[in-house]
Amino acid sequence: MIDDGFIKKCKDIFGPENVLTDKAELITYSYDATPGIPSEIPGVVVFPQNTKQIQELISFARQTKTPVYPRGAGTCLSGGPVPLSKGVVISFQRMNKIIEIDADNLTATVQPGVIISDLNSAVSKYGLIYPPDPGSMATATVGGSVAENSGGLRGLKYGVTKHYIMGMEVVLPTGEIFRYGGKTVKNVTAYDFTSLFVGSEGTLGIITEIICKLIPAPKYYKSMIAFFDRIEDAGKTVTDIIRAHVIPATLEIMDKVTIQTVENYAKVGLPVDAEALLLIEVDGMGKDSVDWEAEKCLEIIKENNGKAKVAQTAQERDSIWTARRAALPALAQVKPATILEDATVPRTKIVEMLAAISNISKKYNIMIGTFGHAGDGNLHPTLLIDPLNKDELERVNKAIDEIFEVALSFGGTLSGEHGIGVAKLKYLKNEIGKSGIKTMRRIKQALDPDNILNPAKLVPVED
Repeated sequence: MIDDGFIKKCKDIFGPENVLTDKAELITYSYDATPGIPSEIPGVVVFPQNTKQIQELISFARQTKTPVYPRGAGTCLSGGPVPLSKGVVISFQRMNKIIEIDADNLTATVQPGVIISDLNSAVSKYGLIYPPDPGSMATATVGGSVAENSGGLRGLKYGVTKHYIMGMEVVLPTGEIFRYGGKTVKNVTAYDFTSLFVGSEGTLGIITEIICKLIPAPKYYKSMIAFFDRIEDAGKTVTDIIRAHVIPATLEIMDKVTIQTVENYAKVGLPVDAEALLLIEVDGMGKDSVDWEAEKCLEIIKENNGKAKVAQTAQERDSIWTARRAALPALAQVKPATILEDATVPRTKIVEMLAAISNISKKYNIMIGTFGHAGDGNLHPTLLIDPLNKDELERVNKAIDEIFEVALSFGGTLSGEHGIGVAKLKYLKNEIGKSGIKTMRRIKQALDPDNILNPAKLVPVED
């Protein structure tokens, strides 16, 4: 654990200016964006600036059996970076360099602390984009999103983080430095280490450098918003759009609770009497194909009794996406805390899932606003709570249990993009079974035999 000797070693490695020990400062690294989960004030926080420093720290932490908690920007919604003991938090805020943009090979090599929106600003000068776009992309780091395998609004067409990682440098729990991958489009050498380390939530290694895949930015796009008097019509519209072989860049949904809350918060002109709305954007390199896809979406919306409006200007387009990105902050101002889940179901089950969430809301007398990525079935039921109200907290926990139970019964998953962390750990066996848990433990034990990297996260310690 952390003692004076450990802190002195940290100051020797990182320099005193890159080490926090004051309790008031340590508290700010004891939580993330997930309310109501267990946590502990760390014993020390360090700010590395290079891989060698991390290697020295990990080697010393292994000798002293000290828990290590890697941390990006703390925007995680499953408790991934939250310390559960008085270990050491590694914050990557100062390891934030874009090492290289190789436009010819469509790659960017970055340190883990680079902010996602900053990376996109940098590569936009070359007509390129890094597609993963979590809602917190203005503050979230590339390293944190890799650790959580984050998704975002563009996930339906462009995929999630794991589809854009071509290689990494990782400090293993043994202190060894491991590099894999590179700039080649094809690479099937050895195991698929991207699949191993992306989404591992800091439990298998400390990511210190990342080779990101870039793609050409689409030249044309059309955005639209559609309103429905019945949630069933909105759900059928989603299915019909995909069935018509139109894959929008973004296909988002909001329920009535969220619509009313967003309009009260952002005043963007949403009809508060609508039961549901869809936010749709199609994009591409050819104007004709984008126009055709937009017209097809409008045709399907009309067939399903919806009313649509197409953005005619950049300002109107921004207004549409302002409404979507305002969903969480709007809901957050209703009560002292929000619990934002990401239960994901096959898109054909969206209407049934929305109905189930509504029934759960009524059953437990909990206000739930639901929005999310309708095109890929990734819903965000957001429970609005007062954490100091013990009775309400008990009902919230029961409601969450039921939401996940229903999602799994529909052939869904516990997490589409937020990760497991500590918040969903107790549900994991319900999805992957005892054999899955044992397999995860074997992998963890093989790479981290001393269990120092983010212990008690992602991998259940006990049955």
